[in-house]
Amino acid sequence: MTTQQLQARALGDPTRHQIFRYLADEGGRVDVAELTGHIGLHHNAIRQHLARLVAANLVIESTAAPTGRGRPRLVYEVAPNVDSRWGVTGPYEQLSVLLSEIIRTGDTPVDVGRRAGSTSENVAMASDPADAMAERLARYGFDPVRRQSGDHVDLVLQACPFETTALADPDTVCGLHLGIAYGLADSIGGIVVDDLVRADPRQSPCVLRCHVEPNAE
Repeated sequence: MTTQQLQARALGDPTRHQIFRYLADEGGRVDVAELTGHIGLHHNAIRQHLARLVAANLVIESTAAPTGRGRPRLVYEVAPNVDSRWGVTGPYEQLSVLLSEIIRTGDTPVDVGRRAGSTSENVAMASDPADAMAERLARYGFDPVRRQSGDHVDLVLQACPFETTALADPDTVCGLHLGIAYGLADSIGGIVVDDLVRADPRQSPCVLRCHVEPNAE
């Protein structure tokens, strides 16, 4: 079964479709308690529907930052690479907005990306700036893996959300990606982007090189 067929089957259930649309409309992280209140089903039923959406790569599950004693909450959001056919803004719709801004303003891809990154929703909850950076990049669909030695942090970008366009015009797309990283770092604070080591996404991942500022929490 293809990914599209798996997702169509998952969304074919009216309750799962309602949950998915609620997550898409909220545009951020939602926990089971909120979904239970909105949908009106028992929390165990909500969890079962969420598990099907996660298995279909329509929704991602993560852990919220601890707020006290007890286990951290699980939170859910629409996966960043979900296709626009399911009624959400997909990666290439996002890219088209950025490209149109480059054309309209005449600004560089790095400048346009930086504005986008600095104005993105503040969803990073980690107290560690490097963790916060990885968390935000994950929401853009980069699937980062963190490697750190002292204050130096490499974020290996295992996925490229604009891979097809990046192969055709790497200067523009990689410039946007670098700018987005600059903007995210600006809004997080305590972490500085040093460089983006570019690679052919079909062969190896790009690497975002950063460093954590002294005494940053």
